[in-house]
Amino acid sequence: MKLKFGKTALGAAVSLALAVNSPALLAEIKIGIAGPQSGPVAQYGDMQFSGARMAIQRINEQGGVLGEKLVAVEADDACEPKQANAVANKMVNEGVKYVVGHLCSSSTQPASDIYYDEGILMVTPAATSPEITDRGYDNIFRTIGLDSMQGPAAADFIAEKIKPKRVAVIHDKQQYGEGIATTVRDRLKEKGVNVVMFEGVTAGQKDFSPLITRMRQENVDFVYYGGYHPELGLILRQAESSLDARFMGPEGVGNPDINTIAGDAAEGLYVTLPPSFDQQEENKELAKAFKDKNEDPSGPFVLTSYAAVQVLADAIEKTGENDPMKVAETMREMTFDTPIGTVEFDEKGDLKEFQFVVYEWHSDGSKTPVE
Repeated sequence: MKLKFGKTALGAAVSLALAVNSPALLAEIKIGIAGPQSGPVAQYGDMQFSGARMAIQRINEQGGVLGEKLVAVEADDACEPKQANAVANKMVNEGVKYVVGHLCSSSTQPASDIYYDEGILMVTPAATSPEITDRGYDNIFRTIGLDSMQGPAAADFIAEKIKPKRVAVIHDKQQYGEGIATTVRDRLKEKGVNVVMFEGVTAGQKDFSPLITRMRQENVDFVYYGGYHPELGLILRQAESSLDARFMGPEGVGNPDINTIAGDAAEGLYVTLPPSFDQQEENKELAKAFKDKNEDPSGPFVLTSYAAVQVLADAIEKTGENDPMKVAETMREMTFDTPIGTVEFDEKGDLKEFQFVVYEWHSDGSKTPVE
């Protein structure tokens, strides 16, 4: 695959020359953190910002990178594509060369176009749509798996463990939700599962009674939902007394706030999530550091965000200079030991290996892995 380069060699040389001749610019390395701090999925942004801030803090405590301090430049994209573009331009204007973000795929993709044009190195810790890296940009990476990994994991579990008779696949018509729902539907069909509905709902919708009525008429006994927790929480609550079906969703629904919305109806929901990295023995000390700050290290995007910062820092150090394009080359050549395991990138900037685990969700917000 031919990679596309976001900044000319001349432009990179000019930027480097300016940096060398401006001592003030050498005092710090800015790391942009871009994600939702407001809006319906701000809880996921909390995970992202928590993980990235902790990594920056600990790296600075160990002397920084190339003797320079990492400084966070934070911005709220509210998981909205237009706001994500504004955030990306803010990063450009503030001289940020490295960005951890964005979180939602529908925000990550348009922002990444701007980062590509401006030669900014981006690592998303949460956006799972394959389309983001399919364009061949050399400066776009991620520290989470793809929907093309997560979708089959969910579909195989449904087909082999649940063995439902009639399945409805529902999505929120957005890049992330519809993308993973499509992957699940196609895999279920390949495995001979009877998918009787493939329907979209609108993000922010409140009344799902027509959808639930149709699922009941179709005798649906299993529902897969592609999207985020606010809508699924309402569907669960509204379907609790009238639809006898089990539900499943991706990491976008794996948030304790779904319990606030759905109440007891969240009990028994199946969710695909990254492994519980915070429970691994090698991360015991790091998990305690989060808890000492009254922060929860268990969210799906906390340690993937930590790993994104760590990978950037390690690659800058290994490269020996603060040049995003050279750092990107280093990232493709190295392996990195991180709290999410050994990280190694393929040519597209995706992880060569990543595992999604099926969990059963409980009405108290806890979860247990399904054997």
